[in-house]
Amino acid sequence: MVMAAVLREQGKPLEVLEIDLPEPGPGQVRVRLAAVGVCHSDLSLANGTLRLSLPAVLGHEGAGVVVSVGDGVTRVRPGDHVVLNWTPACGDCWFCQQGEPYLCAHGEEGANRPHGTLADGTVVYPGLSTGAFAEETVVAEKGVVPIPDDVPLGQAAVLGCAVLTGFGAVHNTARVQPGQSVVVVGLGGVGLSVLQAARIAGAGPIIAVDTVESKEDIARAHGATDFVVSDAVASKQVRKLTEGRGADYAFECVGLPQTIRTAWSASRRGGTVVVVGVGSAKAPVEFSALELYWFGRTLHGCVYGNSDPDADVPKLLEHLSAGRLEIGSLVTGEIRLDGVNDAFQDMIAGKGARTLVRF
Repeated sequence: MVMAAVLREQGKPLEVLEIDLPEPGPGQVRVRLAAVGVCHSDLSLANGTLRLSLPAVLGHEGAGVVVSVGDGVTRVRPGDHVVLNWTPACGDCWFCQQGEPYLCAHGEEGANRPHGTLADGTVVYPGLSTGAFAEETVVAEKGVVPIPDDVPLGQAAVLGCAVLTGFGAVHNTARVQPGQSVVVVGLGGVGLSVLQAARIAGAGPIIAVDTVESKEDIARAHGATDFVVSDAVASKQVRKLTEGRGADYAFECVGLPQTIRTAWSASRRGGTVVVVGVGSAKAPVEFSALELYWFGRTLHGCVYGNSDPDADVPKLLEHLSAGRLEIGSLVTGEIRLDGVNDAFQDMIAGKGARTLVRF
């Protein structure tokens, strides 16, 4: 039995309960978690923005140590340090064959498979195929990425989602070049990671936009050259900072219609808007036919940073080792498992960047 944060009903608080996890079957890996980031996607699952099978163990941005492996597993062995990959690609479907593993047709199937049981025998499912708000989890072999033992597991945890998503948005989706201007709307863990990735790409100016004025210092520490408080005239301020044109690239990291419109209006004619935030199916975004034609902008969705974790996590570790990437300051709070609901409330209030569950 292991302790886990379980969501019984969307819109209700998570409960810390004992669950019984089976031993890993063929092609599966059991991981003892060391740290797990509290991501906005977890909040979206908890509040009903995203669908999932219930009851479920949430949490997906994790790192830990392999405890045991099932038959046929060759990727890792007990004792290996790993980062979790919440959308493991099959490698065989049409999307994988096109070099788009982040769109794998089977990447989300694990979320609908029974994960374990509660004390009364009720089946629980793994949120986003990982179930990482728990002392231990069992995932598919491709759901782990091995990392060197000398990488602190707390830092490794946020690599698995926030940093991988933000870095990928800049380097895989947008492919920002030196000297190009960037605006980032929304400064949670992903938005701050976008700032760092833009700095590494040599972008400039790099303009951070958020509703919380107190985030200016952390934004500048992560690479922002300018800070704008998000309001009705934010896009005008961005244009003033970009010689009247607007930014070459705008990254939206919230997932709300109004912030998508802010990013759209802050980009230049012919610019690119990358929507990184996960929004609701019930939240439409409207554009007139004329503005779509006249501005000539590209509106680009971005899933998991358009990343291949097997290839991109080692790249991030290289940047980390060279000092170009700084992860420690992304974590602005550490909690125990029973503090997840409070972390959600801080996220709603716009406090801090990434909260880390420590085991």
